[in-house]
Amino acid sequence: MPSEVTLLESRTLRDEHLVRLDVLDKVKALVMLPDGIHMRTEDVARYFEVSTVTLRRLTDRHHGEFTENGMRTLRGADLRSFHSDMMSLWGTQGAESYPQAATQLRLFTRRTVLNVAMLLRDSDIARCVRTYLLDAEENGWRAGYASLDRRVTKVETHLDTVGRALQELGPVINGISVRLDRLDRRLDATNQVVGALSNRLCDLSDHMRRMEDRIDRRLDDVSHRLSALERGQGGRRRKRR
Repeated sequence: MPSEVTLLESRTLRDEHLVRLDVLDKVKALVMLPDGIHMRTEDVARYFEVSTVTLRRLTDRHHGEFTENGMRTLRGADLRSFHSDMMSLWGTQGAESYPQAATQLRLFTRRTVLNVAMLLRDSDIARCVRTYLLDAEENGWRAGYASLDRRVTKVETHLDTVGRALQELGPVINGISVRLDRLDRRLDATNQVVGALSNRLCDLSDHMRRMEDRIDRRLDDVSHRLSALERGQGGRRRKRR
């Protein structure tokens, strides 16, 4: 199982745990802005019980990772628009107490806060969050192992039944195999007969062609004789005249 040090040093492992947002509220309640989505730097620092300087150093050091996981910094028109939205959500009574940043505002989502928890070393709250994450993973691994163990045990208990079934199927399979062998031999014999018939038909076809040729030649000979006979009779008639 991965250790807390591995979680601190491996971004791949941290990315795998970023779906466990429920762990944050199990350790300590989050104080969100009126939109229920964002937290300010000061609110995140209070959650982890560290100074804002410590938190800013951490976010600056891992700025790319935090940005990919929801952290953003508002300035200018974006900042004024965000303040307006928050004051509208805060309501008339709370608008006066809503803290407004003058030049810029760094915002964190729950995902970013969980990301901070997996990187912030000097915070008991962050260590507690990491412990929850690793314990949940270990419990999930144990549950998966237990489930697999039960399935393997169930298979093992049915091995005798499977063995008996295979023994009973053995004679049936052998009988089918014998019948298939017989069928193969019969098919081979049938193929041989068909081949012999095919050869005989070819021979008969050749014989018929030769007979046709002989008949054609004899008919041609008879035709020539008849033609010669007709020419001879015609010549005798002309002499008599």
